[in-house]
Amino acid sequence: MKINTDGVLLGAFVDGDQPKSILDIGTGTGVIALMLAQRFNDAQIDAVEIDPAAAQTAETNFANSPFAERLNIYPIGFEQFFEQYHDKKYDLIVSNPPFFINSLKSPEAKKELAKHTDEDFFRKLIVAIARHLTVDGLCWLIIPLSIADFVFYLASENNLCLQKRINIKSFEDSAPHRVIACFGFEKVSTDISKFIIYKSAGIYSEEYMKLLQPYFIAF
Repeated sequence: MKINTDGVLLGAFVDGDQPKSILDIGTGTGVIALMLAQRFNDAQIDAVEIDPAAAQTAETNFANSPFAERLNIYPIGFEQFFEQYHDKKYDLIVSNPPFFINSLKSPEAKKELAKHTDEDFFRKLIVAIARHLTVDGLCWLIIPLSIADFVFYLASENNLCLQKRINIKSFEDSAPHRVIACFGFEKVSTDISKFIIYKSAGIYSEEYMKLLQPYFIAF
């Protein structure tokens, strides 16, 4: 649960109209929340993480950052968080949700999880996001391509419109494997684009290095 490509891509792509309140659901070690704190100088950021070890690491990372006063970690699941803070609304909600299905080796286990746990998790997540987003707020997610249509359906059921879709590819000639999606309550034409991570094996693309340069010393 250290830095991963999905997390840093989402953190770098997220945009908003100078949000004052941000929620990071499933913050892990806090990377996305820290990236957003760097970008949005006036935002107060709440980060939720159900895994105790990851939440502890995020708390340490927050405390050692220049943005400590604007970052709060809650070591609970998002459902429990919203039960405790049912009136909270956010200008920006982001999530790099866990994809348990990817770690299973058994095809039957994957099918079972896809039918039940995965669907139920995302249904609850989208409902919670729709309830706690401000009228002009935005939600950004990074999800596997395999469940993108299902998540889009759940969003539309909750009056969230797909405003941006970024198809993430490892290489120019490879198929997309992740989708970064931006939702809001305003109905607009969906802006669809693609993003390529590698120029060749082991060599990052120019667009990847440019996107992450503000956050990575190596770039």
